[in-house]
This record gives sequence, structure tokens and C-alpha cells, in this order.
Amino acid sequence: MNTEPHFIFGALSVAMMVCSRAGYFTAIFRGKTRPHVFSWLIWGTISGIGFAAQAAEGAGPGSWARGFGSATCFLLALLSCFKGEKKITRADWITLSVALSAIPLWILTKTPFWSVLIVCVIDTIGYLPTVRKSWLKPREELAVSYLFSCLGAAFSLLAIEVYTPSTWLYPLVLTFSNGSMWLFLLSRRRAALAGQALDGRFKSNKGGLS
Repeated sequence: MNTEPHFIFGALSVAMMVCSRAGYFTAIFRGKTRPHVFSWLIWGTISGIGFAAQAAEGAGPGSWARGFGSATCFLLALLSCFKGEKKITRADWITLSVALSAIPLWILTKTPFWSVLIVCVIDTIGYLPTVRKSWLKPREELAVSYLFSCLGAAFSLLAIEVYTPSTWLYPLVLTFSNGSMWLFLLSRRRAALAGQALDGRFKSNKGGLS
């Protein structure tokens, strides 16, 4: 059994992603989560590009989580067409167009740093449709899934064999973006619960006065 630190952290990064996706798929089939197809389509495409860049630059086990993440993102995008969010707004279409139109810039960019920076920007843009949906319906996203994705990205950072901007910048951004999404969902749920409690007290007081 390989006990090299890079291998161990690479295995841990994939394990975290398996936990993230297993919970998310389960929540979808139980009808508790309704993913947004645009976000997962963007993430699948960009994760695939990020995986290829990491592998080419010698990230080694540090790229495993991105490869697994890309494949499952496309599966979730496909599943979203049947069990996902049905209300697609004009803002969502604009987000998708901006994200996809930025991909040619990545292809034309020759400098590794700017290439990976563009990838990070596109991936972050991919959160916008899910953030918009979750602002109104925070319980239609599985918060803990983003926590596991955050941990997976963090472990993949430790698994990298050769550190260059092309290998470490993208997983670093994913660590913060997934962690931020987890905190955002928790805060929106608490706000929704507080609003429901306030509304319940208002109706109760109104009923007592009638």
C-alpha cells in the first residue's frame, strides 16, 4: 500500500468528493434538493479543464479530486434537466453565456498564470445561478455537500506534487468558494427560520386581537 503523503492526501480529497456527491445525489432522488443545471454544466466544463491543466503540470494525486469532480458535475447537470430547478431566468442565461464565452480566452491565453486565473473566474461565475436560487429557496441545496467539496479541495492542495499557479490556484479558489457557499446556505436557512418564526408570532398576535 502506498503511504506517500501525496497519495494519502489525494485519496482523502477523492473520499471527501465521494461523500459530497453521494449526499447530493441522494438528496436529489429524495426530492429534497433541486440543482441548477447551468451551475453544474459550467462546473463540469471548468473542472475538466482544471484537471487537464493540473495533470499536465505535474500535480499528481492533487488532480484526482478535479477529475472525479468534473465527471460527477456532468452527471449532475444531466440529472438537473429532469429533477432540477425549472425556473431559468434571463440572468441565468446571461451568466451561462458569460461563462462559456470566457472559455476561448482561456484557450488563447499562453501564460499559465492568466490561464488558470480565467478558469477560476469562470468557475466562480458558475455559482451565481445557484446562489440566486438558494437566496429564495435555501433548503433546495444540500449545504453539507459544499462543506465536503471544500475539504476535498483543501486535501487536494496538500496532495500536489509540483506547485505552480496551474496546480494550486484553482483548488485554493475552490476551497474558499465551496466553504463560502456552505456558510451562505446556513445563514440563509437561519434567516428563513427567523422570518417564519416572526411571521408566526405576528399571525398569533393578530388572531388574539380579532
